[in-house]
Amino acid sequence: MEMNFLALLVAALSTLVVGFIWYNPNVFGTIWMKESGMTEEKMKGGNMLLTFGISFLYAFFISFVLQFLTIHQTGALGMIGGDPSIAKPSYITFMADYGLSFRTFKHGALHGFMTGLFLALPIIGTNALYEKRSFKYTLVTGGFWIVCFMIMGGIICAWK
Repeated sequence: MEMNFLALLVAALSTLVVGFIWYNPNVFGTIWMKESGMTEEKMKGGNMLLTFGISFLYAFFISFVLQFLTIHQTGALGMIGGDPSIAKPSYITFMADYGLSFRTFKHGALHGFMTGLFLALPIIGTNALYEKRSFKYTLVTGGFWIVCFMIMGGIICAWK
């Protein structure tokens, strides 16, 4: 199995698209600004190209990890040390039988949802507790990452 860098890049790009929608003032942008203490003046003061560029890089890092959580066949490859050329016949038979099993958007989105709910949300929630941010902030930001992980997981898992 080769890494599909195009799928990882598209998955990373999807976070920016979701962010443009999610943080729109007509969706959750106004709530997020109020709960995070952000103002229009603060938003205008930054280098947005740099912000989006680094956000994309971080999202690519996330997509890199999500492929291992959404594509089960990478686990089978890991069991043989990552080199299919040294695999026993049982691995080859297994991959012939199950090589594309569970490689759907729906399956990737499920694992993305679980990762968002049980990994991203607790991290964001813990930070919010120590930063004295509201539960609304945690829900808006955590919800954003849960949705992003679902879309990213779906893209990565389905794109063969």
